[in-house]
Amino acid sequence: MKEKKIRIGTRGSKLALVQTELVIDAMKQVLPDLEYEIVIIQTTGDKILDKPLAEFGGKAVFVSEFEEALLWDKIDFAVHSAKDMPMELSEGLDIVGVLKRDDPKDVLITQKGTNIHEKSTALIGTSSLRRQFQIEQLYHNIECHPIRGNVNTRLNKLREGQYDGIILAAAGINRLKLNQESDFQYKYLDIDECIPAGGQGIIAIEGKKNSEWVSLCEKITDRNAKIELEIERRALKYFNAGCHEPIGVYAKASENQITVWMMKEINGEIVRKKETGNISKGLELARAMVNNIMESI
Repeated sequence: MKEKKIRIGTRGSKLALVQTELVIDAMKQVLPDLEYEIVIIQTTGDKILDKPLAEFGGKAVFVSEFEEALLWDKIDFAVHSAKDMPMELSEGLDIVGVLKRDDPKDVLITQKGTNIHEKSTALIGTSSLRRQFQIEQLYHNIECHPIRGNVNTRLNKLREGQYDGIILAAAGINRLKLNQESDFQYKYLDIDECIPAGGQGIIAIEGKKNSEWVSLCEKITDRNAKIELEIERRALKYFNAGCHEPIGVYAKASENQITVWMMKEINGEIVRKKETGNISKGLELARAMVNNIMESI
């Protein structure tokens, strides 16, 4: 009797496909004889590239088509960059698995030989207010302009001289093996100076809560990444954060401890917090930190 097939939905970019292959490779370690099918779905966010995301739906524009496919049983799972997922998922759906986290940091990429400090005004490509507010604290001579497109498109815009530098997630360029291009130089921004977006560096698997394959996703789930993502997403929910608010939250789990970094822009100023506590009290720690920051308003 032929084994069942698992259909995995993904966007069609190189990064999305690489991340989906990582999920399939992990699943094959558990169920090597199963058939796995990649189903490419084009999202609204992939179709509209000439407008900022905030103008036409925010993070949901990268997820809604997948959720519809899941609910109509056209796919069994969807693979996402966790940082791109909205806070509220459709009823009956959940994040059912996460892989081990890659580098969560942001990276400032410039052409070889470029010295941002020497420019009177350096044009930096980023559509993230979180990145913009933090990078402007590190460099007082920069001007941030929006940039859209996949990783390769953005790097090509840098090559063409449209920007003096661009900021990308380290995890993305690592997975695409674009972190050692000979014509670029890379400055990885320390967590304390540029707190990442919630979920940055984590590959999330979305599926039905009652799927027959949920146990498979649980077997490939990384314990620390799961804890970190839960705390980060809960913190964003406590903030009642919109998809493009300048908020950073990062949790780092060890065996018994959790360290949480948070940043939020308030009236043009960045408020930062960093706390460490018992890992079993991670959600309570996140709630207390959010309350402390919100009291600054």
